Amino acid sequence: MLLFAATALVAGCGKKDDSVAQAEKKDKAKGFAAPSIAETKAIAEEGFIYGLPIVMNYAVMYEYSVDKNSGQFKAPFNEINNEARVFTYKDTAIVTPNSDTPYSIVWLDLRAEPMVLSVPAVEKSRYYSVMLCDGNTFNYGYIGTRATGPDAGDYLVVGPDWKGETPAGIKKVFRSSTQFSAVAYRTQLCGPADMSNVVKIQAGYKVQPLSAYLKQPVPPPAPAVNFPKIDKEMVKTNFFEYLDFALQFAPPGPEEKDIRAKLARIGIGAGKTFDFKDLSLEHKAEVGLGMKGGDAKVDHYLAAGQKNINGWKVGSLFGDRNFYNGDWLKRAAAAKGGIYGNDAVEAVYPMAKTLAGGEVLDGSKHKYTLTFPGGQFPPVEAFWSVTMYDGKSQLLIENPINRYLINSPMLPGMKKNADGSLTLHIQKDSPGADLESNWLPAPNGPIYLVMRLYWPKTEAPSILPAGNGTWQPPAIVAAQ
Repeated sequence: MLLFAATALVAGCGKKDDSVAQAEKKDKAKGFAAPSIAETKAIAEEGFIYGLPIVMNYAVMYEYSVDKNSGQFKAPFNEINNEARVFTYKDTAIVTPNSDTPYSIVWLDLRAEPMVLSVPAVEKSRYYSVMLCDGNTFNYGYIGTRATGPDAGDYLVVGPDWKGETPAGIKKVFRSSTQFSAVAYRTQLCGPADMSNVVKIQAGYKVQPLSAYLKQPVPPPAPAVNFPKIDKEMVKTNFFEYLDFALQFAPPGPEEKDIRAKLARIGIGAGKTFDFKDLSLEHKAEVGLGMKGGDAKVDHYLAAGQKNINGWKVGSLFGDRNFYNGDWLKRAAAAKGGIYGNDAVEAVYPMAKTLAGGEVLDGSKHKYTLTFPGGQFPPVEAFWSVTMYDGKSQLLIENPINRYLINSPMLPGMKKNADGSLTLHIQKDSPGADLESNWLPAPNGPIYLVMRLYWPKTEAPSILPAGNGTWQPPAIVAAQ
């Protein structure tokens, strides 16, 4: 979504005799206390890394709850949207979307008052989770099978500035670090015939303002917001303008003091309006190069910042504010690798783009197999899956059997080998009718595979701690 070419900016740069001093004079004449050219580039690079998840999150929020003509619109703020389906190749707002569980999604506007989330009782055998993720992409709370158990309950979600007592009947209070927040409900689907049962559970998910829950007068509404339109091309050129906008709803935490101060030196921050035209040509070029450099660092982290186990990248990328503790590169890598992922205790995501030896997975060149030895399936309390994505877009791919993943609920209908092992056939064309039950259709090009272990076991064998567990994902093998 966010790939940058700085060449256009560099082309507009002044000649070599355009000194830093001249550039600073131009900026100061416009009211900027400009840093040096080198500092501008460094701040833009760090600011891009810091801001990438925030801007990506805003882009999704805009498509899901602001722009009714986006093609991805779900529902207005504070209204839940239940999907009686799993995601397909037609869902493009989020990279590496989960196609295991039908989603219910609500974007909360917490400015006027807190919101109450109510969940029904769900049978112990069915996994579900409600993940609270704010505009900083901090996972600040969970409701569900693992976190709170199968019983019904009412939970309060408050904004960063809310002060009040916990009302009677509320089981727990969750505090978002931003005024707008996403809530993602994942409800396990145990096969196509099970959808009607999922729909019944979804009907029990309720979202209401605190005033309605307490049967009290409604407080004054929050001011109307002029949300800036977003599209992929505008994100490339107006990245820091979107960051300006989003930061006004995100009071800084103590670990953000330094980066916010740096961004302010080049005119970026809450209440500001950053625009390239306000900078000298030299600074324009350096900001563009800084953004490009930041994007490259994020890609490098995704490739090398996690443990490589048999070609799978295994680690823990998602969590709350304390989990990141100012590690903006890890947070950016998490968003670009698959925004809105779960904490490791809720789900672990081994990711593969290469064989164990480093050769890029490519469905146009090879057929592949993935074999789980007998009795050595991913160790989970809930269920596991292996999902196929296009290696370029990180989106689900259109295929003739409408199969985007293979997961553990499908095991009864799959063919095991004589020794009890299970082999998945990963290729663009059908392996034949006798093996089609084990076929995971691949794109005609680069492949991106993501394994999901929902509610991973904590006792051995376990994938936890992620990257250093006693269970390891098996290697993908190129067919000879």
